[in-house]
Amino acid sequence: MSLLIKLDKITKTYGKGENAFLALKGVDLEIHKGEFIALMGPSGSGKSTLANILGCLDIGSGGKYFFDGVDVFELNRRQRALLRRHYIGFIFQGFNLLSRTSALENVELPLLYRGMPKKERKAIATQALEMVGLKGWETHSSSELSGGQQQRVAIARAIASKPVFLLADEPTGNLDTKRSTEVMEILNQLNIELNITILMVTHEPEMAQYTKRQIHFLDGNIQKDFNQ
Repeated sequence: MSLLIKLDKITKTYGKGENAFLALKGVDLEIHKGEFIALMGPSGSGKSTLANILGCLDIGSGGKYFFDGVDVFELNRRQRALLRRHYIGFIFQGFNLLSRTSALENVELPLLYRGMPKKERKAIATQALEMVGLKGWETHSSSELSGGQQQRVAIARAIASKPVFLLADEPTGNLDTKRSTEVMEILNQLNIELNITILMVTHEPEMAQYTKRQIHFLDGNIQKDFNQ
């Protein structure tokens, strides 16, 4: 597998002087295309800080981040936004759907930001919803859907733009065991069939078992990193 992401001695400091807090302490990490990874660790371990940097939502205080060969920290804010828009998909614990908007329109949203014609984005959004098992639910608003269905819409929205890298932040955190299993099976299917590289932040060992690699974080650095 070819290299997608390389982190070289990434640090992140919050605050200054005596109040400075070192959240990341020189993280080295390589992620190859097609991997499915669980990022785990207790609250305050730095895993969310690392995820924000990987998703180009934040930048490090030091070190280097290469995304498919591009030096991310050398990009300006607009360039990082373009990288996110075209190459990275996001799934959040809280779904982040527009409540009075149909499932189809929610999935179309990132394509609308790209300026894609209506007919094309509708076709892509319809296909994405079908991939996550929501064919026939296109016109339902998110308020009419169960939590599991809402997360499926969020996954469809994330994959509609055909991302290279999918960042899932506690995607099963608000779901019961049955719905969590359904979501994990969908993510696993997307990883295998579309070869999307997925990094999932989770505190649930049962969900991490669906991934191919686990990275455990503690006190701002990687404690364990193993394939399973």
